[in-house]
Amino acid sequence: MLNAMRTTFFLAALTGLFMVIGFVVGGQPGMVLALGFSIATNAVAYWNADKMILRLQNAEPLGRSRAPQLFNIVETLSARAKIPTPRLFIIHTAQPNAFATGRNPANSTVVVSSGLLENLEAHEVGAVIAHELAHIRSRDTLIMTISATFAGAISMLAQFGLFFGSRSSSNPVGPIGSILMIVLAPVVALLVQMAISRTREYEADRDGAEISGDPLALATALEKISKLARNFENPWARRNSGMAHLFIINPLAGPGGDNLFSTHPDVKNRIAALRQMASEVRTLVRADGAPNRRARIKKTGSGWRVPTIRQSGGNDDPSGPWG
Repeated sequence: MLNAMRTTFFLAALTGLFMVIGFVVGGQPGMVLALGFSIATNAVAYWNADKMILRLQNAEPLGRSRAPQLFNIVETLSARAKIPTPRLFIIHTAQPNAFATGRNPANSTVVVSSGLLENLEAHEVGAVIAHELAHIRSRDTLIMTISATFAGAISMLAQFGLFFGSRSSSNPVGPIGSILMIVLAPVVALLVQMAISRTREYEADRDGAEISGDPLALATALEKISKLARNFENPWARRNSGMAHLFIINPLAGPGGDNLFSTHPDVKNRIAALRQMASEVRTLVRADGAPNRRARIKKTGSGWRVPTIRQSGGNDDPSGPWG
């Protein structure tokens, strides 16, 4: 119920922002047109935003034959979270990161980067997956996908207002108002994202740690990801910055990244909260259900890389380190 109310408020706020932009551009007729456009955008975002996000991030499906044990741990954690097993996709970028998308748990997707699988231990990857499953279970993914779509749509509408606003006799604020609109509208949209993103990440950290049974694994994963993210860049996230809030760590924190309007809370605070949670947990349960031991799979010679082609006659395990 809380997440349903949050989603409704979020959609209402963005719809109101659309109407304000429409009023600035074309007065009352423009406001009515913007209302219709926002309703259409809501519908498109609800049904198709996840597909658009996967395409913009160059994500490709990750089949079970390429990562069988990764599939097994996702299925195990999904059962713990009491949600359907999501689809798995991979993005080929050296920056370790992950995100979830989808309108509901029955239509959800978890996306991991190749850098995540190459640089994290198995129990840490499992903790990251659990974090994303927590987003899915709480239906945060609906807010994520819609806000990512709206971020681009608001910027587009603001640019439309800059181009036509000063030429419209019905513009109530004139060319100066149009210029202010294109500058402020995307910033307002970003602030709305930030208003819910930071609290949501803390909640997903806590719920994900409960699903995996290992708060320390998520703490060490966040520590590694945050350090490595500064050295690598996600080019698709850079070109589509409105999607930055989808990821477990801000993907724009790479070289030249600007964290002034970060959509994520300080990773040090997240790690401290997880360590505090771990100190209060007497029994840690690993992914296979055994108490007091963390599931660890050591890296193979090929690291965590997911192979794309099996070399005939070779000695490499085609399933990678998860097999």
